[in-house]
Amino acid sequence: MATPDSSRPVSERLSRSLFFFSLFCLAIAYGMYAWEHNWFPANAVRISLEQWREISVDEDEQLVDDSRVSPLPPVAVGGAAPQAGLTLITAKDKILKAAVIDESGEVVQHWDIDWHSLWPDASHLPEKVIPKRQPGTHIHGAVVLDNGDLVFNFEHLGMLRLDPCGEVVWRLPYRTHHSIHRDAEGMLWASGQRDHSEDSDRFHNYSAPFIEPTIIKVSPDGEILLEKSVMELLQDNGMQGLLYMQGMKSLKTETGGDTLHLNDVETFDLVGENGTFARGDVMISLRNVNAVLIFDRQWQLKYSWIGPFVRQHDPDFLDADRVSVYDNNFIGAPEEERSSRILVRDFARGIDSLRFEGSAAAPFYSYIMGKHQWLENGNLLITESTAGRAFELTPTGDIAWQHHHVMANGKTGLLEEAQRLPASFTAELFLERRSACGD
Repeated sequence: MATPDSSRPVSERLSRSLFFFSLFCLAIAYGMYAWEHNWFPANAVRISLEQWREISVDEDEQLVDDSRVSPLPPVAVGGAAPQAGLTLITAKDKILKAAVIDESGEVVQHWDIDWHSLWPDASHLPEKVIPKRQPGTHIHGAVVLDNGDLVFNFEHLGMLRLDPCGEVVWRLPYRTHHSIHRDAEGMLWASGQRDHSEDSDRFHNYSAPFIEPTIIKVSPDGEILLEKSVMELLQDNGMQGLLYMQGMKSLKTETGGDTLHLNDVETFDLVGENGTFARGDVMISLRNVNAVLIFDRQWQLKYSWIGPFVRQHDPDFLDADRVSVYDNNFIGAPEEERSSRILVRDFARGIDSLRFEGSAAAPFYSYIMGKHQWLENGNLLITESTAGRAFELTPTGDIAWQHHHVMANGKTGLLEEAQRLPASFTAELFLERRSACGD
C-alpha cells in the first residue's frame, strides 16, 4: 500500500521538493540557453508564436490614439465656408474603407476593400508578409481617376485599380506604399521598395536584411514606366551620408533595415509659373533622416531641406518657389502635450515659416502618417491620421469643416487620408458608372 505523502519523513519530502525544484530550474536554464542558441524546441516555439501573432494581432490597431477625442465641436451651419466638392476618405475599421462623401458626411460612393478577395494569389510577396486575418493591412495612398475608378496601395503589398462597382481593373504586383501622386499627364508616382535578404556590393556596409526604397512611375493601365533607386540617387548626388545616419559597430559603419523610409513622391506640375522649380522636378520625403529632396528631370539634386522637422510626411509644392510639409514633430516626453505642424519653405529666399501648429485649444498631433492639401479657395485640409480626424482650416485659422472616423465599435479609427476632389467629381458621375456595371 502506498504511503501518504504526509506520513513520509520531513527529510524525504524536502528531498523530493528540492529534486523537482532543481528540475524546474534546469528546464528554465535550458530553455533560455536553447532560445539563445536556437536549440530544440526554440525554432518550433518561434514559429508557433509568429503564427499566433499573425492571426490574433492587428498591429495597425496600436497606431490609433483613441485616448484623445478632439474637443472641437461640429462646425455650425453658417460658419466659415469650406471648399465646395466631394471628399475621398480612406480609413480602417474591421474592414478597409474607401468612400466619397459630401459636405454633410453622406456617402455617395464606397468601395469594399478586402485583401483576401481582391488579391487571392500574392506570389510576388514573401509568405511572412501576406495578411493572414481581416483586414490584415491598410490603405496608404489613393487617387480617384477621371472616370471614377479608384487606384490605391495596399500598404507595402501592391497597387490596385478598382472601378466604382468594386471590380478589379488591374493589379500591380510591386511593393508600393504610403502615397500615390497623379501628375499633369495622368501618370501615377508612388513610393516602392526592394527587400534585400543578402548583402549587396552596391551599398557598402549595409548588412542584410535591409530595404532599398524606390520611386516608381506607373501608367493608368498599370504598367511601370520608371523605377529609380533612392539609395543610388543619393550616391550619385554626393548625399551618401544620408545612408549612414544610424549604426556603428566597433568603430565601423554598419547599418541595415529601413534606414531612409521613403514616404512621398511628387512632381512639380504647375504650368506657366517661373521660379525656383521647373515642370518635371521630382520631390521625395525620407522620414528616417528628416529630409526632403528635390531633383530635376535628369535626377540631379536641386535642393535639399533637412532638419527643421521631425519624421515628416507629405511635402507639397505650393507654387514655383515654395514647399509645405507635414511635420509630425514626433519629439518630447510621452506625458507632454505634443503637437504636429505645417511648415513652409520659401526656396527662393531660404526662409522657413509656420503655417499651423496644434495647441491646447486646438489639438493637432499625429505621431506618424498624416496628409495635408491646399485647396483652391485658400483653405488647408489636414488629415490627423492617428487621431482619426480631418479638418479644414481657413487662412485665418477658423475650422470650416471636419470629419471624425468612428468605427463600428464606437472607437476612433485610423484615418489614412481625406482628399477634396475637383468639381468634376459629382454624385451623378459615380451613380452613372455604377449603373453601367449593373449595380
